[in-house]
Amino acid sequence: MGFGCGIIGLPNVGKSTLFNALTRAAVPAANYPFCTIDPNVGVVPVPEPRLARLAELVPTKRVVPTVMEFVDIAGLVQGASQGEGLGNQFLQHIAEVDAVAHVVRCFEDAQVVHVSGSIDPQRDIEIIQTELILKDLSAAAGALSRWQKHAKSGDKAAAASAALLERLVAALDAGRPIRSLQDVDRASAAWTAVRTLNLLTDKPVLYVANLSEPEVTAGREPPALATVRRLAEAEGAEVVPICAALEAQIAALETEQERADYLAAVGLSESGLSRFIRAGYALLDLITFFTVGPEEDRAWTIRRGATAQEAAGAIHSDIARGFIRAEIIGYEEFLALGSEAAAREQGKLRLEGKAYRMQDGDLAHFRFSV
Repeated sequence: MGFGCGIIGLPNVGKSTLFNALTRAAVPAANYPFCTIDPNVGVVPVPEPRLARLAELVPTKRVVPTVMEFVDIAGLVQGASQGEGLGNQFLQHIAEVDAVAHVVRCFEDAQVVHVSGSIDPQRDIEIIQTELILKDLSAAAGALSRWQKHAKSGDKAAAASAALLERLVAALDAGRPIRSLQDVDRASAAWTAVRTLNLLTDKPVLYVANLSEPEVTAGREPPALATVRRLAEAEGAEVVPICAALEAQIAALETEQERADYLAAVGLSESGLSRFIRAGYALLDLITFFTVGPEEDRAWTIRRGATAQEAAGAIHSDIARGFIRAEIIGYEEFLALGSEAAAREQGKLRLEGKAYRMQDGDLAHFRFSV
């Protein structure tokens, strides 16, 4: 599928517990640093009530949700950018994902050791942010030196890239992540060149505030959560409050009905995992389109702004290669009509070309020839 969100944070903040709940996998979640050394990768279905509704309207043999990848990356520590705590290995794992979910410990528990000895979300966030910035600063400064040499020989492209890198290095040196720079032309050739550095602080981020069960079930806003919200708001990031331990208990139940009953018993309308998965999906700027039929009703993931031909390629490269036309109808319009037959009778299926920009919720049928 190819869209990955890395779960990062200090050791013992609840990353592996959250990952276990997401995937219902049995990765270790022991109470000591570096329990997770190699990243665990889980492919997780995205909660999508529209697909369930379509399955009611279009009876089918199987219903297939869209998915996204979550990667459990071992805990970073202060000095990771200099190799502390296997830091270089862990930072490389972050470079390989598309976005990051930063888990911040907000709960008090004497039985779970905090690597810094106390609960302080601002300190913890700043430790991780600093390590990522220092790693980026090292990579950007090295690239700047190389491109400046090429620029002296009259290479205009290298000169443009060097000028952009000078701005990025200045921002990093001032403690600002790359994603905070709003006035950078991300459509420029210089930015395309700089992107090959895969800078860590350019990746979109959301914060996961890991609370205690009483705080979640009572809907309380502890001071630690307020701190995370304030810091996230300053960089335009979303916060998902969650109790990873509670989510792990719910995920361990056998059936959907048991999980629904448990949620109701603790006074929650939906799981924190569902909110977290949706937030990760939105963070990656993904949208969903659907294909329906007697064999399969299925949700598919594409980037926002993808064309009809690119959407066809998400299904199979042959469909994109032989693309002729796409028959498109929006989800709400299909829901109102109730069936594909009614949509055809009323002429509501639009014929769109390869350059059509897909919309979230589109139902598509691709005509192709190979």
